[in-house]
Amino acid sequence: MSNPIRVRFAPSPTGPLHIGGVRTALFNYLFAKKNGGTFFLRIEDTDQSRFVPGAEQYIMEALEWLGIAPDETIGKNEKFGPYRQSERKELYKQYADQLINSGWAYYAFDTPESLDAYRKAEEEQGKTFIYNHTNREKLDTSLVISASETAQRIANGEHYVIRFKTPVDEILHLKDIIRGHVKFETNLLDDKVLFKSDGMPTYHLANIVDDHLMETTHVIRGEEWLPSMPLHVLLYHAFGWPAPEFAHLPLILKPVGNGKLSKRDGDKLGFPVFPLEWKTEEGISSGYREKGFFPETVINFLALLGWNDGTEQELFSLEELVEKFDLNRVHKAGAKFDPEKNKWFNHQYLIKQKDEDLAKAFAPIVEEKGFSISLETITKIVSLIKERAHFVTEFWDLSDFFFVAPTTYDEKAKKNWKEETPALMQELISVLEEITDFTSPNIETIVKDWLTKNEIGMGKVMQPFRLSLVGALKGPHLFDIVEIIGKEETISRIQKAIATL
Repeated sequence: MSNPIRVRFAPSPTGPLHIGGVRTALFNYLFAKKNGGTFFLRIEDTDQSRFVPGAEQYIMEALEWLGIAPDETIGKNEKFGPYRQSERKELYKQYADQLINSGWAYYAFDTPESLDAYRKAEEEQGKTFIYNHTNREKLDTSLVISASETAQRIANGEHYVIRFKTPVDEILHLKDIIRGHVKFETNLLDDKVLFKSDGMPTYHLANIVDDHLMETTHVIRGEEWLPSMPLHVLLYHAFGWPAPEFAHLPLILKPVGNGKLSKRDGDKLGFPVFPLEWKTEEGISSGYREKGFFPETVINFLALLGWNDGTEQELFSLEELVEKFDLNRVHKAGAKFDPEKNKWFNHQYLIKQKDEDLAKAFAPIVEEKGFSISLETITKIVSLIKERAHFVTEFWDLSDFFFVAPTTYDEKAKKNWKEETPALMQELISVLEEITDFTSPNIETIVKDWLTKNEIGMGKVMQPFRLSLVGALKGPHLFDIVEIIGKEETISRIQKAIATL
């Protein structure tokens, strides 16, 4: 029987989580759930020089908000804990030593200065310096000094690193679920540093050891890690462990131009590249949550960056994504990020929301503007305007005339205010004053009957009527506006328009 599926998202806490990282987490989550497996979060904080306070908490909060929280992580179902690499550092030395003892790794005592001098000498001869089989026995390594001298130098406190001893003259034929067959020549690889004398492993060693000990079956990560695949597979081989299956996801590309999506693109074009807002002393980077995006929207548009189910369907719930997700349908080519399309997605999710839920989100904005209105009325207003909005934050601009009488009138719309308009508007006031059942359908029936009976053209009254109430020829059904603002306010606004226009 095959092992149960276990996949991980393993970010470094070096700042806010980029939207590309969120997509990696999402694809891992979808793969795990589709296959009845486990999705776990491991924090890779071995590089303490790049550690940013608050970043770990940010990552966890972002995944929670998006609805893709891990099954196992720090403080939750710690079956293979600790889930923070800095708390596992005692482990890694024994595995580094194991590689030394089996001949798969060696100590290197080179100083930055000596390496720099060697690099310059190579470049002067027109060569590119790579630390590998071509020079590892010419440099200051345990491959050219005795075991006792090596031990003595370490005991003396000399700085060293442990490097992987990459095999020579081998062709690695490897399989990637997304990219198919990939080939690497070991002679072109460098001897990567696995362990430093400060007692900390590098990413490569810690990653492999943890993935093995945490029983990771599939490594689903960004394309930028593809060049590390041969080293990682060789490390599994060196330890005598079975390697997981690999899948390298395509890049998320800039909306305009070429290359990978960056924070600068978001700053320049005015869209977020982080799920949640991130504050630093330099300022605030906006997040999708604070911009008014629904978590379902973010999940939906990210899922379609590099994957589709083979149909024309664009709107997927998280449950549908789990059901349909297949790594074999992830594309190799990069996926262009489209901020305008993302707003369209948010509109689709907004109009699906219950009016009352949207009203609850809009109510604080109404209150902030200085109005105390019942939730029932706000709910009615929301039902009339939501079709035109992408975000709840746009509701005020779409509905301000429900709360405030116009102070100016649209210049183009003023053309509809003719010489005979004031007299017609005065007659309309008389009609409205007589209505007792002030509901939208009833007002509409009475007003239209009056127009028909007196053979008055609809446009002669309706456009000036809307202009009086709204200040422009925009907004939802006119008689719905009339019902919500009420008889007194409606008449007051018409009188004001007669006096002003």
